[in-house]
Amino acid sequence: MRQSPIFSVGWQRCPVVVRAILTGLALTAVGTLPWALLATANEKFFSSVPWAVPPTAVYLWLFWQYAGGKGWPQSTSQQRRTNRRALHLSDDVWGASLLAGTLGLATLVLLLRVVNRLVRLPQQQAPDISQMPFVTMASLLLMASVVAGIVEEVSFRGYIQRPIERRHGPAVAILVTGLLFGFAHFPHPEVTLILMPYYLAVAAIYGALAYLTDSVLPGLVLHAVGNVLYFIQLLGQGRAEWQASSKSAALIWDTGADASFWISCVTVVIVGGAMIWAYATLASIVRKPLRSLEETLRFGDV
Repeated sequence: MRQSPIFSVGWQRCPVVVRAILTGLALTAVGTLPWALLATANEKFFSSVPWAVPPTAVYLWLFWQYAGGKGWPQSTSQQRRTNRRALHLSDDVWGASLLAGTLGLATLVLLLRVVNRLVRLPQQQAPDISQMPFVTMASLLLMASVVAGIVEEVSFRGYIQRPIERRHGPAVAILVTGLLFGFAHFPHPEVTLILMPYYLAVAAIYGALAYLTDSVLPGLVLHAVGNVLYFIQLLGQGRAEWQASSKSAALIWDTGADASFWISCVTVVIVGGAMIWAYATLASIVRKPLRSLEETLRFGDV
């Protein structure tokens, strides 16, 4: 079955931003909806066994393969492989990427401690898991973290960010991706516009990694691990990832800027400086082979 020439021409005439958004959001739905249905059914039926995990693992593997160019139609195989953005990285790039991303997330967490003293952020209630066996709960949460890490990084940092990045540059691409990333979380009742800067910051952390390395793999690992820690924090301490504590912190407008607030500010500056250094180091490591190639070509010309 071949694509309609009219549809193909019309699709190519659409702006890159529109095509990237529609493709990425469709991929997100394809990757996450089956898991959502299986996990919901597992909670209701035979919850003593995490039976939703094995079929989800198989489906996720098929998703990864298809997003990387396998399957029909062959005419889009190369484009899918490019947009999946799963470039293999050297050990030094891996190390620098994980360090930069970890420091980026640490800076964000510390910054949220400051923000929690400036404004009231929404509270998030931990789900009721009292009727679910621990093994089932742990298995479902782990799989949810892996699904989100793989699907969201491939869809947002790959299929959406990369085409926009090539046409309009990384700043516009990361901004668009961050806005979509934030709006995608709006179905959660506790997520409002006040949290949009948080999602933009997350998109900047992962998006910068994808741009510098041209690979979603470091962000995928950090995203999945971060989700696991988030679930542990929510279930164990009863607070969301953007909350400094399970209880609302006193605002400095009411109590004044105490020592704890200023210590948090100084810590953000220190760790944030380390983050900037780490991203600059990553950029230098990635550019090094290109500089070597340019020098070789110049030497050859001489």
